[in-house]
Amino acid sequence: MAERIYIFDTTLRDGEQAPGISLNQREKVEIAEQLARLEVDVIEAGFPVSSPSEFEAVKAVAKAVKGPVICALARTERNDIDWAWEAIMFAERPRIHTFISTSEYHMKYQLKKTPKQVLELARDAVAYARKYVENVEFSAMDATRSDPKFLYQVYAAAVKAGATVINIPDTVGYALPDEFAELVKGVMENVPGIENVLVSVHCHNDLGLAVANSLAAARVGARQIECAVNGLGERAGNASLEEVVMIINTRKDYVDLTTGVNTREIYQTSRLVSMLTGYNVQPNKAIVGDNAFAHESGIHQDGVLKHRVTYEIMHPEDVGLVESEIYLGKHSGRHALKAKLEEMGFYLDDKGLERAFIRFKELAGKKKEITVKDLEAIALDEIRTLEELFQLEYMQSSSGTGAIPIAAVKLSREGKSYEATATGDGQVDAVCKAIAKATKVKAKLVSYQVQAITKGLDAMGDVTIKLDIDGHEVVGRGVSPDIIEASARAYINAINRGIQKGLLEKKKLARKAKAGTRSKVSSRKAGS
Repeated sequence: MAERIYIFDTTLRDGEQAPGISLNQREKVEIAEQLARLEVDVIEAGFPVSSPSEFEAVKAVAKAVKGPVICALARTERNDIDWAWEAIMFAERPRIHTFISTSEYHMKYQLKKTPKQVLELARDAVAYARKYVENVEFSAMDATRSDPKFLYQVYAAAVKAGATVINIPDTVGYALPDEFAELVKGVMENVPGIENVLVSVHCHNDLGLAVANSLAAARVGARQIECAVNGLGERAGNASLEEVVMIINTRKDYVDLTTGVNTREIYQTSRLVSMLTGYNVQPNKAIVGDNAFAHESGIHQDGVLKHRVTYEIMHPEDVGLVESEIYLGKHSGRHALKAKLEEMGFYLDDKGLERAFIRFKELAGKKKEITVKDLEAIALDEIRTLEELFQLEYMQSSSGTGAIPIAAVKLSREGKSYEATATGDGQVDAVCKAIAKATKVKAKLVSYQVQAITKGLDAMGDVTIKLDIDGHEVVGRGVSPDIIEASARAYINAINRGIQKGLLEKKKLARKAKAGTRSKVSSRKAGS
């Protein structure tokens, strides 16, 4: 009988650390709720001590999401663990995940601590976390470049102190599959009590081997795989959740493993994460890329038409790629739109539904056929913009042969209106300059990308803009059948994220200045 692999999703924590990503509280909850529908086993909601807004976002996820274990990350410092507990204390199934580096590189140059000190910190942190929760995970950061014998000692101390999950990370994506499998086997054979805990792996993709390493570890006994939707994460990212799950699902004959993931929610989850983070999925991405089930070659097309198994090892429906017919048009009402969106997994509040309905009506007046992807784009755009600071109220631009492009915009923020006009090298440039003028935010354009959501000249445009604001890169995204409007929405989205990031940085600096003054709430402390 196939053994169960537990899927630990770190999209909201490690995934959000990718450059330019800055999810707000609503977006984190939206993704977490979709991860629950995907039926992952664990959601790592964030790193509560890193900022007040991160703390509140993790707490919101803990309160809102039922089903999966809700996990919070903490260094081996009591203050970190206190914050982690206060953030997840309302979770149905809470877990604290504490970590410390064990490689010589990290201990010597980053931590500036001896192996003995690291061992003591690991043991004490696990024991302290156990005062709050029964479910404690411990990670030895940079495990693949650590001395194996020292690694065994640290893990043994963590297990003895009460860790219920032991995680073996390939933090810098350094290991090769056979090498990583040997390390995992070594831990399982040399750590007393390891048979009583869940062995986990967390692999990064610097050499393109995160998924391969994760599966190699699973084949020798690891039973939790830490991964992220679309492979998001630091540098080259983490093991891709969709790839790990579909490899296990497709090659059960070879790996003899299984997961509890509802694979039909994979595509929807990928799209939601892509839209809210601003990170496009490459067309040739395995499982969820636009070309994953496309066949261009005549030989391939001929084979698929005769029998799908000739060139398709998975069914598109298995990952939720189903092109259902849409019977909505310009005469459809709010209830019909709401029912269709909820059928697709989008649950907008009254304000969001009203805005989506207005945009749907505008689109229906321009397009003959409304597709699933059109509705999906509108819903995702509304989810992303509902809590933004500046919102687009009005936009007009004009240009022509020999004429100077000019644009006028009207934005709103907290009930106030902001208007501006500007000229530019083109209509998009003019609109973006007008927005910058209205918001008074200085930004440097890093990149601009546009792609069509559907086929045809009437396709919805999907624009992604990356800006540098005060040294911080932020990504914005917007959709509209009008490329100029889509660009304006993306630029405003990026501006808002830049403002939010700036506010966070100020709060962080203020908090550091007051370090040590935060009082403990005794009634919340375990054992009080």
